[in-house]
Amino acid sequence: MRLNNKIAIITGTAGGMGQAAAILFAQEGAKVAAVDLTDSLAQPTVDQIRKEGGQAIAIGADITRTEDVKRIAQRTVDELGLPNVLFNNAGVDLEQKKPMIEIDEEAFDRTIEVNLKGTWLLMKHVVPHMIKAGGGSIINTASVGAFIPVGSAGYIASKAGVVALTRVAANELGRYNIRVNSLCPGMTMTPMAAQQVEEMIANGIPMESILAMRRRLSVLGRMGEPIEMAKMGLFLASDDSSYATGASFNNDGGLTIVNAVETRS
Repeated sequence: MRLNNKIAIITGTAGGMGQAAAILFAQEGAKVAAVDLTDSLAQPTVDQIRKEGGQAIAIGADITRTEDVKRIAQRTVDELGLPNVLFNNAGVDLEQKKPMIEIDEEAFDRTIEVNLKGTWLLMKHVVPHMIKAGGGSIINTASVGAFIPVGSAGYIASKAGVVALTRVAANELGRYNIRVNSLCPGMTMTPMAAQQVEEMIANGIPMESILAMRRRLSVLGRMGEPIEMAKMGLFLASDDSSYATGASFNNDGGLTIVNAVETRS
């Protein structure tokens, strides 16, 4: 198994990519600390892992709060052992359809807090334990929105920040045998994407038009699935990517290509 004897902290595990990654990592031999905003949100994923014979714990925490993040790290150490994989996957995109000048300040701040500050806080408080473990791998979920304008201003700014933060971390942590990479998904069938569809329907856009629009956001003619992002995360968490650090891995079905072609045409 590709993650045998690994201990992984994964955030945003109630659904979508985080849930898929938690289950997949456990299937590949990792002990998993599944983190979401509350214990009850993370517990179904843990139950599924245990049902399949894996080891996992559910941790409810707000990743923007220092004390919560310290608790994530300490519970993982106490109940599973020293972590050597950290998958910073939790994220939000608030007020997705509003122009930049109409976004509420509180929504902008919360987006930056969760997506960027949360990623930094997890690295800050988990890395010392990873150093004790002898190294490991950190995967930070960014987005192709870090490179092209697909999302709200706050979301895009936060994800561009995640990419930059990843590079800084990779540069600083290489000496400790810790690799740090960004996973940049394209349009993926997550709960966040489902919410966007609901908002479009509420605004009178027919489902056929929504699906057609989303198919155009990939040269493969479809949206990505959470398990496809989880598999890329597995590659980055495993020794298969042992020489990869400080890089951004676009897993977008060609969305950035589509955008570049449309920009030139």
